[in-house]
This record gives sequence, structure tokens and C-alpha cells, in this order.
Amino acid sequence: MNDNLEEIKAILKRHGQEHLLNHYEKIDDICKKKLLDQIKNIDFQLIDNLYRSTKISAKSTSDKIAPIDYLDKYKLKDEYKYYENIGKKAIKEGKLAAVTMAGGQGTRLGHNGPKGTYDIGLDSHKSLFELLCDSLKEEGKKYGVIIPWFIMTSKENNKATVEFFEKNKYFGYQKDKNLFFFIQGELPMIDTEGKILIGEDGLIKLAADGHGGIYESLVKSGMTKKMKEMGVEWIFIGGVDNCLVKMVDPVLMGVAIDKKVTVACKSVVKANPQEKVGVFCKKNGKPNVIEYTEITEEMAEARNENGELLYGESHILCNLFSVNAVERMGASPLPYHVAYKKAKYLDKNGNLVEPSSPNAYKFEAFLFDAFGKVDEMAVLRVKREEEFAPVKNADSAGVDCPKTARELYKKFYHLD
Repeated sequence: MNDNLEEIKAILKRHGQEHLLNHYEKIDDICKKKLLDQIKNIDFQLIDNLYRSTKISAKSTSDKIAPIDYLDKYKLKDEYKYYENIGKKAIKEGKLAAVTMAGGQGTRLGHNGPKGTYDIGLDSHKSLFELLCDSLKEEGKKYGVIIPWFIMTSKENNKATVEFFEKNKYFGYQKDKNLFFFIQGELPMIDTEGKILIGEDGLIKLAADGHGGIYESLVKSGMTKKMKEMGVEWIFIGGVDNCLVKMVDPVLMGVAIDKKVTVACKSVVKANPQEKVGVFCKKNGKPNVIEYTEITEEMAEARNENGELLYGESHILCNLFSVNAVERMGASPLPYHVAYKKAKYLDKNGNLVEPSSPNAYKFEAFLFDAFGKVDEMAVLRVKREEEFAPVKNADSAGVDCPKTARELYKKFYHLD
């Protein structure tokens, strides 16, 4: 331990992070080992680079933004059956797996636990996890297969998530046979001076690396290898908080296979030009998503000859990838975006600081930043009321909340 400690002290000194051992003598042996392991696994050069990025004001770029082509699922007519049949064949052959990103807590909903365990208030009192599972099992029965389900948790909620599934007998799935859990990556949080924060437990303060970490996590955890062994060729990736997510969609699969693209995404048309959503576009000739903060008012309002918004295809985190594309995207990290957040931490005297305003940087990657790595992808417009009922905010917000999701769910499944 002592040799190890001296080596780590030298690393910390080199990067100006010696304070990480300030409380080392006050923690127990298990935590000491954990802290040293954490430090050994930190890419300090990356942290230095990320800190420097917080000091650079965003420069205007000369990126060429253009609208992207899309297909409207309900205007396909004869092509609908054509694409559906291609997709059905692939699903029956066991070529599809579903991945649910479920690393978040239900804090904003006033829920103490993983967001996937939240009950949105249906008469059945089913959790988000069970609603998604019901949909997967129902679709599997249609095609005579069990759709393998991969759930990405976080270090924060992995234990509670797995225990929840165990308590509910995995909702009819079998752990490590057709149900798999894996943990998303994390990055240290830093203060405005670039110093890594120490959490209340005396360990490094870590935060999940965003949904863009999905590719790297799938590869590093061995999940893509497992998928290939199972004969899976396509992965649907969606969030746990959309209770109407359609993870098994033969039309989407058929479009991807027929058009020979490695990425196919669902969109819903923007509710209005000012809706705060990212929209699909072409950036410098490559598929991309432009955030609502980056789009000009003129672009947001622009319409085509049919009166439809030129930039009206909202990214709803419903994406289909070939396994090979995920492996390529997971071979190297995506660029990180910075968020300024409130974070509790221990000061140099071991006192817990609970800030009333943002005091720390967290870094996260966005899933759609990988879209620029492919030359072409398919975008399929679907109906919001049939496939998009997110649970992001408390009911007091009035939008994307349990009440709105519950109403959409009940209407779709005729539960009234």
C-alpha cells in the first residue's frame, strides 16, 4: 500500500491535484483502497484539457447547416408493407436487441430511487421499467422470439436497479440469459479552479458521462461482443423515461436494412418553431442534430413549399444502430460538453460544503455527436401521440411530466 501511495502522490503532484489525499487518513481501509483505485483510473490529461475548455468562449463556426431528408412513416403507402416485411424477417431471425438507458435517479420527480422504478400513476401502478418490459414481451410474442434487453445503469443506481428487478422476478426475463445490466462511464467533477472535487464519502466526486457514453460503455462492458455471439445485428437504443417508446419497429428496421444505412432514427415534428428540442439536420454534409440553443430564429421559422418546418424533425432519443456501427463509435470517446452544476463537496478542512448556486463543472457526451461519423442515416417521422411520452419533470411543470405521460399512455392503450 505504501509504495502504491507514494506513486500516487507523485502523480497528483504532477497534475496539481494533491488535495485528493487530504482526508485519506480519516477514511477506512476499504475506502482508502477505493480512493487510490479511483485516482489511478483518472485520465488527468483529459481532465486538464476539459478544464481548459471551460475557459474558452464558444466561437461562431462556419458550419454549413442544411435540412435533412426524412420519411413520414404514415405516408409511405405501398412502401410501408415493403419495409415492414424486411424488418419482420430480421426480428424473427433474432437480429434485434433493445438497450435502455437508465442511469438517472428520479430526483426531479420527487422519487427516491432509480427513475426506471418510478410509478407514473396508472391504475396498475406499474413502474417505467415494467411498462417498457410489457411492450418488449408483447412484441417478442408477435415474432416468436425473446428480444434481448440490455439496461445501462450508473454506479449510483446499479445496485438499486438490479435489486428492483430481482424483487420483481425480472418481469419474466432471465438475468444473464436475455437480460443484461451494464454500467455507464463517469468523469470527475471539478471546481472553477480545475481542482477535482471530493464527495461526502471522502472519495472522488463523479458524475455520469452523459448518454453519449453509451457506445463506449457497450463496448468496454463486453455487451456488443455478447450481442454478436447471440446473433444480434441491430440495437435499438432509447431512454427509460419514455413510456411509449417503441423499441421493436419492423418499419424502422426495414428502412435501415433496405437503404443500407447503419443508423436509423425516429423523429416527431416540432410542436412549434420555438419548442426546445434538438432537430435533425446535415452539418457540413453529414447527419447531425442541432440543439435549440444553436439554431437561429430565422432557421427555426423557415418552411418549405408545403408549409412544413425545414428544421422540424425533433430528436427523441429513439435510435437504431448496427452493432458494427456501435463498436466503431465506441472505439474512442466523443467530444465532451460542459455543464455548470451545484455539487456538494468536502473542503480542505473536511467540512461539507452545500452550495446554493452552481459551483462545479460536469462533463458529458451527447449520443447524437456520433451521427457525424456516418455518411448517411435514415430519419423516420412518427406520431408524437403514439411514441413519445417522456417523464422528465414534476407535474408542476405541466409538460413532459407524469400527468401528460399518463394521459398519452392511457389514450394509446385505450385504458379510459
